[in-house]
Amino acid sequence: MRLLNATLCLLPIAIKARDTDELVPFAYEPLPLGSITPNGWLRTELEASAAGLGGHLYDFYRYVANSSWIGGDQEYSGLNEALPYWLNSIVPLSYTLQDDRLKADIKTVVSKILDLIQPDGWIGPETLEAGNRLIWARTPVFLGLTNLVDADPETYEEPIINALFRFNELMNSMLKNNGTGMIYHDGDKPSADDFIWFRSRSQDMVVSLQWMLDYHPGDKSELLRENIRLIHEYSYKWEGWYTEGSYIREDLNSVSQEVADREWPFLHGVTVAEALKYAAVFRRSTHNDSLITTAKNGVDWTFKYHGSASGSILADERLAGLDPFYGSELCTDVETIYSLAYNYLAIGDPDYADRTELAAFNALPAAMWPDWTSHQYMTQPNQPFSKRLSESPFWNVNTVGQTFGVEPNYPCCTVNHPQGLPKFTMYSFLKNGNNGLVHALLSPGKVNTKINDKEVTIDCQTDYPFNTSLSYTINSETSFDFYLRVPQWSTGIKINQQPSPIDSRTGLTKVRIQSGKTTLNYDIGMNIQTKSRANDTIAVYRGPILYSLYIDPITTSGPPLYYNTQQEWPEGTYPPQMQDHSLTNATEWNVAIDPSTLTFHSGAGSLPSPTFDDGKLPMYVTAQACLIDWPLFKGSVPASPPAKEDRVCLGDNFVATLRPYGSSKLHMSDLPTIDLGG
Repeated sequence: MRLLNATLCLLPIAIKARDTDELVPFAYEPLPLGSITPNGWLRTELEASAAGLGGHLYDFYRYVANSSWIGGDQEYSGLNEALPYWLNSIVPLSYTLQDDRLKADIKTVVSKILDLIQPDGWIGPETLEAGNRLIWARTPVFLGLTNLVDADPETYEEPIINALFRFNELMNSMLKNNGTGMIYHDGDKPSADDFIWFRSRSQDMVVSLQWMLDYHPGDKSELLRENIRLIHEYSYKWEGWYTEGSYIREDLNSVSQEVADREWPFLHGVTVAEALKYAAVFRRSTHNDSLITTAKNGVDWTFKYHGSASGSILADERLAGLDPFYGSELCTDVETIYSLAYNYLAIGDPDYADRTELAAFNALPAAMWPDWTSHQYMTQPNQPFSKRLSESPFWNVNTVGQTFGVEPNYPCCTVNHPQGLPKFTMYSFLKNGNNGLVHALLSPGKVNTKINDKEVTIDCQTDYPFNTSLSYTINSETSFDFYLRVPQWSTGIKINQQPSPIDSRTGLTKVRIQSGKTTLNYDIGMNIQTKSRANDTIAVYRGPILYSLYIDPITTSGPPLYYNTQQEWPEGTYPPQMQDHSLTNATEWNVAIDPSTLTFHSGAGSLPSPTFDDGKLPMYVTAQACLIDWPLFKGSVPASPPAKEDRVCLGDNFVATLRPYGSSKLHMSDLPTIDLGG
């Protein structure tokens, strides 16, 4: 029984263990945005995003093109967060691809934002006279602006850094005034609920302040450090939440409403995804190594008790449990990718890198239409149809939230989704000390950087994670250590056909690279593996790819619908390729498999374009299976399957086909098992 929510109190706890002027160094140093460019399938997907919904939002989407941040009057909430989310996404997308069209959009928007800075230094549309200043929406803006300085310092460093200095001076005076802009006070025009977002997501602002301390402190170091301390003082305390007796392991639909309401700041799915990096971020400022355990508890418990097999968090929108009719919000998917990648570079635990890949290769592509022109708001592990439901199975999502559309539910995911793969790419290669580079998030890409002021280029060509081999061409003006991350699921590795030792602590294998040109091949052993899921079900993997029962779709497409009225957008107000899509099942979904019969097939042919085109990836898994009786939840979507002892075949056995989850828009990933032997 929880008698006290200590996590909401503002008293300093263990995080105050030590103050120091220096930040804890990252375990691995990130490279500036633009240093890494994608190859192969990853480039295909990023270019699809740029050509699709995310890359055209500034052209037509009201909450971006007519945002209050650039002189317009369109916002989906008083938080004014739409354009900030877009900027945080489109900056890494444009500079990862070196896309001149998107760069021009950014230049126009950022120029307007800077031109509209208010006399007291406030960045954004809220005015002192209106009394509606909340700090929150500056958080994603600053993440975008700091990335922009990294990518193009010649153009942006001076105006952006000066603007951030001025804002930090203003924010300092606000926070010293009893947390103004962060804490609700009687008479404030924003509601008390509006203040929750920054208090529960404060670490993302601190990321930007720490970046300034690392690279552009000027004469503001003490100001920045004080702001970090003040932000933590007024934040909700995730280091208290991720402790025994505070954290809720149960399905949230089984706890009392009183408890759920009291703990709400820690239960919103997107907030949880962002806060997975809270401990790693604040550890840099405090040197409190107990936060390494906090970070691990946060990640382990979140995915053990509220995680999907695809690597995301089941929260619709509030944390749920493990039942396969719950869903993961697309915003949660991309924030999970960013937080886990950040944890890996900050702490170095290889588990974070494995989890980053899992979400990026499964949860994210499953939620996107293959050409990135529409998206789901909510993706279910067991999703045999994607249509208007008779009743919503979710805590706070409408009946079309798991269809594919421009804004199938709340618009946050429309503007926030493009950050996922660019931030994955940003952290795919990292520096290790003064003389090392790490291929951290395995994927096809090219990095150009310097080691000891000498040029180094690494070009990786691979179909990983769909294939087991990665090929590198390295051109370097100096010798250096090249580290390759070894996934924890690997059955063994070889470098140039020879075994290579693996550091048991870091999960890395090291190759000494000499100056000149070097080629090497990295092979990773993959086998089919299964993991237990709730309700006597399993998830099937090969390497980092989740395989789910593939269900043939029947697709119906039409004009986008407004999220709040469900009325069609007028013709001419959207690009014609931006359609809403509903899918119904053409094949049976109530299937149980015999796991002893699972067999991998590599298939024939190259990877499709787009990569996650529905059902087109050549590799697949088969298993002996049969149909079972399987009821619906709320008469709407598949419920949890019958208990194992109650599963009875309804007919003859057959061969079921499992395909990569990301390319199976209709799928069943939490699969009931049945013994079909004899």
